[in-house]
Amino acid sequence: MFNGSVRWPIMADDLCIAITGTPGTGKTSICELLETNGFTIYSVEQLAKQHECLGEIDGEDNSAPVDVHKLADEWQCEDAGIVFVDGHLSHLLEVEAVVVLRCDPNIIETRLSQREYGDEKVAANVEWELISGVWSEMLEFEIETPCLELDSSAKSPEQLVEEILDWVEEGCTSQSVEENASKAIDWISKNL
Repeated sequence: MFNGSVRWPIMADDLCIAITGTPGTGKTSICELLETNGFTIYSVEQLAKQHECLGEIDGEDNSAPVDVHKLADEWQCEDAGIVFVDGHLSHLLEVEAVVVLRCDPNIIETRLSQREYGDEKVAANVEWELISGVWSEMLEFEIETPCLELDSSAKSPEQLVEEILDWVEEGCTSQSVEENASKAIDWISKNL
């Protein structure tokens, strides 16, 4: 049985890694850079379309809901090598490791406003980042995979990719999700 103080390395040539985080944290920029370096990249949206797990576009926020539970049942990563899955729901899929991108909520607000997200959608995503929503979901669903949290607020995608690849090369060592979540970035305290 796993306890919170144990670290487990992953020693595998075939590895599927989720790149997750609140919209605006830099997931797609990082995955595009990884792809130009020869890695296979999937997006949650692409996988949802392929497996008929994508709902109708909602007129209010112009997004289509993903049936992530169905997608998790339908999709299995069968590619050889190191594969990355880009998406704010990717941590809910069957993956061997998770990279959680975090970003200062003020920067997220600016980035999402520039994407012309509606005020309510911007506010909801800023709040999600403030409350460490990804960590909350991982705890709720008892996801026990090696995790790496990175702050993308002031680092370039190149720097973040280097940190991710170093972590993979070192075997994706990680503490338990509970331990990682307890040490996660606390934007609320930082912004008081």
